[in-house]
Amino acid sequence: MDSSGTDARDAGGPAAYAEHGETRTAVQRRLETLIRDNRFTIAVVFPVVGALLLVASAEDLLPAPLAYNPLLIFVGTAVMRSPLIVGLLPRIDRQALACLGLLTAYTYAIETVGVRTDWPYGAFEYGIELGPMLGGEIPLALPLFFIPLALNAYLLSLLVLERWWPRGLERASVRLPVAVAAVVAVDLVLDPGAVAIGFWRYETGGYYGVPLSNYRGWLLSGAVAVALVDLAFDRAALLERVRTCEFALDDLVSFVLLWGAIDLLYGNWIAAAMAGLFCVGLFSTDRYDWTMVRTAFSSG
Repeated sequence: MDSSGTDARDAGGPAAYAEHGETRTAVQRRLETLIRDNRFTIAVVFPVVGALLLVASAEDLLPAPLAYNPLLIFVGTAVMRSPLIVGLLPRIDRQALACLGLLTAYTYAIETVGVRTDWPYGAFEYGIELGPMLGGEIPLALPLFFIPLALNAYLLSLLVLERWWPRGLERASVRLPVAVAAVVAVDLVLDPGAVAIGFWRYETGGYYGVPLSNYRGWLLSGAVAVALVDLAFDRAALLERVRTCEFALDDLVSFVLLWGAIDLLYGNWIAAAMAGLFCVGLFSTDRYDWTMVRTAFSSG
């Protein structure tokens, strides 16, 4: 601070902030171009190849260095998450960072409690190492695996409500339960497939090897996740971004292809049908059609 009581950063602030804003905008545009130019590869090719590799790993069809390779799992997941991350970047501010930081801490905490006490998901254990494991118990990349699922469910819920029940969108008593139900529906697709390929296993299970207690746990975690995500963003600005960013929910497309295919291969018919419902939800927004497929083949 100088003798006039003005912070030195304030004196040169406008120019510095403008330059920072221009840099962020330029980086954002490059990232968006990268995603758009590779949309089909990211949203379709990666999950299809991933499903094949995971099933081959589960069926002992791959050599040891490739079977359940933690680096491949992490990189593949990160690539499929990239459209969501790039899509939401312009809406990430300090409040969003704070809320997502709290959600990250919660994700680690509730998973640690779950592994050590069997609450709230039921008695389970990881069958493979999903990358580096914290304390040998939970994956270091756990937030990368869980938080985007909650974000996808929340965003799709907003879009569907906006189309079919606009008044409900403005009411937290409608918006939040619908989003929580969508998060639980995500796990109705995910967990049966994950159990089938050996990601984790439960001591008991009635729904394709998954106990009902797991879904009570997901109700809790889904409620926490949805509440923090709803608090994190300006809803109007977030909706506008998702409307105008055609690839913002491509990660959900990847999820449906990857886990829907695995559920089909292992005869998890209800789980596969739930994946189909997410397809219906995506198509009902009028933003997800065969554009990326046509573009991929026309450019090839």
